[in-house]
Amino acid sequence: MNQLLTDLLQKLDNGAQRRANLEAYYHGRQSLAFLSPEARDAIGSRFGLMASNIPRLAVTALAERLRVTGFRAGGQTDLWHDWIGNDLDQLAGVAHREALTLGESYLIVWADATGPRVTVESADQVAVLRDPGTRQIVAAVKRWETKTTTEAVLYGPDEIVRLRANSTGATTTGFHTVETIDNPFGIPPVVALRNSDRLTGDPASEIDDLVPLVDALNKTLADMLVTSEYLGRPRRWATGIELVEDDEGNPVNPIPDGNRTMTSENPDTKFGQLPAADLASYESSVRVLLGQISAVSALPAHYLGILGGQPPSADSLRAAEASLTARAEARQATFGRAWEQVARLMVAARTGADPTRLDVAVSWADAATRSVAQEADAVVKLYAAGLLPATAALARLGYTDDQISEIRTARRAEALDTVGTNLGALINQ
Repeated sequence: MNQLLTDLLQKLDNGAQRRANLEAYYHGRQSLAFLSPEARDAIGSRFGLMASNIPRLAVTALAERLRVTGFRAGGQTDLWHDWIGNDLDQLAGVAHREALTLGESYLIVWADATGPRVTVESADQVAVLRDPGTRQIVAAVKRWETKTTTEAVLYGPDEIVRLRANSTGATTTGFHTVETIDNPFGIPPVVALRNSDRLTGDPASEIDDLVPLVDALNKTLADMLVTSEYLGRPRRWATGIELVEDDEGNPVNPIPDGNRTMTSENPDTKFGQLPAADLASYESSVRVLLGQISAVSALPAHYLGILGGQPPSADSLRAAEASLTARAEARQATFGRAWEQVARLMVAARTGADPTRLDVAVSWADAATRSVAQEADAVVKLYAAGLLPATAALARLGYTDDQISEIRTARRAEALDTVGTNLGALINQ
């Protein structure tokens, strides 16, 4: 166990620097890149936080299209209730953003006296070990700090071991066993939301491909601001005026920039003005970089502030977002397997069933942007033609399982009220 714990904790520490760098880009706190030493000395710290936070936009644009709406679990009626009870209707979005930002996020499933308990975990605190043959998780660890100790939990297929080090900042040593409990699931109750379209290799962040382009964009914006500060206004010049010196003998401009009127007693004095710098070249550079960012991230032009002369129509917006929609649907397929594993563990925690033998499927909301009127019109036509039952039509409109159940209950109640009213009228006759 000691070697397994050490391996997992070392794996957790090995990715700390990369995760910290991704966090900086997500929050827009990265340093300016592509600056020469001379330019860095001249600028100092005035533009140290200059950042166009496109990485966060790329993550949230995908995450907002990933919404779980229900599960099909072979008659397990408590599954969606447990999902809501664990606030996963809200925390699932947090798990998606973590996975899209850092490459992975984790979910830990257990049970208490009230039923299944699911927690969303960050890759900063959890690491897993996979079987190279099956690529299934065979062990996992979670590590966190309190004010005085470092806590860890080792998850194995047969037992869960809680460990503690009586100091903060412990990494791989100094832990002793506090408690050991049996694991009834037979598999580690840790599920990874892995953001990757590859079978092997490390998971990918949506920010990885954007880093050099965002650095170039921020550098261009900083250059534009510096140019605007020093050369954006016309510069005035004068000849034939005697310079004034301060107490230390340094020359002082006799006509400060703030003076609107320049005067001189010397008849040979001449005044003039230099043209201001043209900032149009910076706009062209920004557009090129935004085009590359759009191609890499699948963000449509109107997400990046690139607008045409005519207001876009609903159809043109959907066409522009087609690539982003396809990428979101691919993430639904990737994350769907993880959520189905979470659902199996939740059912097993409530019923004691073997999670490896449960059949569960997840349902997602449509990732495409559609107008309510158009979608409703299409669904009504399919329902009227008898191609869709009412439940499926409501699901196509984006209603969750709970909302569909409430609607069906309300419709049955209205139908009974209507029948009751008609029977009363018949009796009175």
